[in-house]
Amino acid sequence: MTTPYIDAPTQFITAAGTRFAYRETGPRGGIPLVLLNHWGATLDNFDPRIVDGFAATHHVIAVDYRGIGASGGSAPVTIDEMARDAIALIHALGHQTVDLMGFSLGGMVAQDVALKAPELVRKLILTGTGPAGGEGIAKVGAVSWPLIIKGLLTFRDPKTYLFFTSTTNGRSAARAFIARTKERKNGRDKGPTPRAFLRQLKAIHAWGRQSPQDLIRIRIPVLVANGENDIMVPTPNSHDMARRIPGAELVIYPDAGHGGIFQYHTQFVPKALAFLAA
Repeated sequence: MTTPYIDAPTQFITAAGTRFAYRETGPRGGIPLVLLNHWGATLDNFDPRIVDGFAATHHVIAVDYRGIGASGGSAPVTIDEMARDAIALIHALGHQTVDLMGFSLGGMVAQDVALKAPELVRKLILTGTGPAGGEGIAKVGAVSWPLIIKGLLTFRDPKTYLFFTSTTNGRSAARAFIARTKERKNGRDKGPTPRAFLRQLKAIHAWGRQSPQDLIRIRIPVLVANGENDIMVPTPNSHDMARRIPGAELVIYPDAGHGGIFQYHTQFVPKALAFLAA
């Protein structure tokens, strides 16, 4: 019987001199699926429906970045450092090959991991994300701050405005997703500190300003997914990545934003599982 993600204990392991927090669920054995999350996200910001959907058949490992949640150290200010941390963490956990899924910031880190350690990643899922030097990525802060303030003023989680469209479907999906991330009642992770939040934003901005990477070097199966109206990491970046990565598959969800995979989790999970099984 697989432990539901909301009940999975937080565990710790030291890699590259940092004590990292992680949770795992699903059947052991086989190639694990490592999950990398968004700007400011802790272990409690992973969508339990997506994690549990994967964990029905896969060993799933969700991690906290350095300096975030219960992980030690100071949050890196470059994607390069985050990718090196992820590689060290995967090796410390004893895995030589993994599948990797990154959402938003996590997708940036996942691309860099695949380029830095091509032998480590078997399959790659990139969601709500964009490539180095991608359109609008250096402006994430400018787009986000007004909506973060709007969230505070309206007593709503800012992800209501950042991750979802303002349509009836979008608002309904936002409420459902935010409720799901609150289902865990015991042993919740620590929230991000303002310093860590700002340091991660600096890393995203630097990623948006750096030279494009040679994505043709990613020679593994890749699934790219996003909503059709992502205002944080503009949707054209998903089309761009899918075009530049050989053989990449692209899924765009209608009437959805940055959090398209959360809004459409009942479609995304079977799609991702089929991709991993192919």
